[in-house]
Amino acid sequence: MIKVASYNIRKSLGTDRRRSPDRILNILEELDADIIALQEVDRRFGERVTTLSPDLIVDLTRYVPVRFGIREQSLGWHGNVLLVKKSARVLGQQRIDLPAFEPRGAVMADIEVHGQTVRVVGMHLGLTGGYRVKQAQAVVAHLEKLEGRMPTVIMGDLNQWSEDGGCLAQFAVHHNVVAPGPSFHARAPMLKLDRIILSRDVRLEATGVHHSALARTGSDHLPVWATLELAQVEASA
Repeated sequence: MIKVASYNIRKSLGTDRRRSPDRILNILEELDADIIALQEVDRRFGERVTTLSPDLIVDLTRYVPVRFGIREQSLGWHGNVLLVKKSARVLGQQRIDLPAFEPRGAVMADIEVHGQTVRVVGMHLGLTGGYRVKQAQAVVAHLEKLEGRMPTVIMGDLNQWSEDGGCLAQFAVHHNVVAPGPSFHARAPMLKLDRIILSRDVRLEATGVHHSALARTGSDHLPVWATLELAQVEASA
């Protein structure tokens, strides 16, 4: 059994208008997931400086960031970051370019956790429906081209208000799309913008939205999570 989570941290800016990376780190500890996909970690302009210090992540939490080596002062790729527990092992990582009017990308890593290997994609899709569909198609096409299939989890802020259709239909062709619950706006959640998408060899055990007092002020999104059972596969050497 593994636990995954996704969280749009809005550059560590809370609903109280305070930018508090320490609060985000505490929320990550509350989640206690094996793998976390974060969105909006880096600032969007200039040198795109991260709002979460990688040193503090390592020193103050049970996680380490998967580094993608884009910019010296950025932590992720277009604000997307994967965190894994220190007991996990990253077997490989890639960036995925997404078609967009504004800069967008996704990150992917193959991770060995609890003796099993899972492929994880973290993403933040665009604000317009046409581009979201193209971005979903790009993620699916990238995964289909990879050698060596394995249980796969795709998660992030999809920016889609509707319950089906659009980009969700693209993922649903070969995956199960999970809506853990309303995650936006954090103070009065009504929209299911944050989703977890599973390949058919991953069984969903439980899922939900993290509603702690810290999470209600940490960002305009609430974290979503799922516990999963993976098909039995051998980890790569």
